[in-house]
Amino acid sequence: MGLEYRNLDEKTRQFMLDEIAEDISADKLYKSYNLNQQGKKDYPALIKTAAKNGNDLTLAKEIKSRLNTHQKPRKLKSGKYSNPPVMRKDAHEMLAEGEFNRFYIRAVCLRAIEDGDSQVSVYRAKRVKKPRSDSEQKIGQNINAAKLLQDIRENIGIDTALGLPSGPNSGLSVCLKE
Repeated sequence: MGLEYRNLDEKTRQFMLDEIAEDISADKLYKSYNLNQQGKKDYPALIKTAAKNGNDLTLAKEIKSRLNTHQKPRKLKSGKYSNPPVMRKDAHEMLAEGEFNRFYIRAVCLRAIEDGDSQVSVYRAKRVKKPRSDSEQKIGQNINAAKLLQDIRENIGIDTALGLPSGPNSGLSVCLKE
């Protein structure tokens, strides 16, 4: 089940496409290690297509066949390397949800700024079985849109300083203040 994007309309989609284009031109588009070579090649077009007329579910469907079969090699205490298979059967969903949501949040922040509102509101966009307490505490908070936008732009593919989105599978996103 994908996220519920409260403000996903044509205006938000256009801001998403603009942000994706900016990341591509600056060579900052996050390409997960989980993507295989073909996936890394195809990913820019796939995320653009999802932003134009899809969502995280359509992106997940497209990248599922473009994932590596093994995780990034890790050095063991013995000095040898381990290259375990990808353990999560939902790796494609986690990647798609996380990255689509990041561009969606950036777009919502840009909309808020353009509309003269300095803040966006945190909401639960996906039901989770065991919500994290730190995620629960963020719901309903208003966040400075410009600071959140800068934070997500600067922290590509990693957790942000402001904690939004709040890690993999948090189910949190932001919306325009109502």
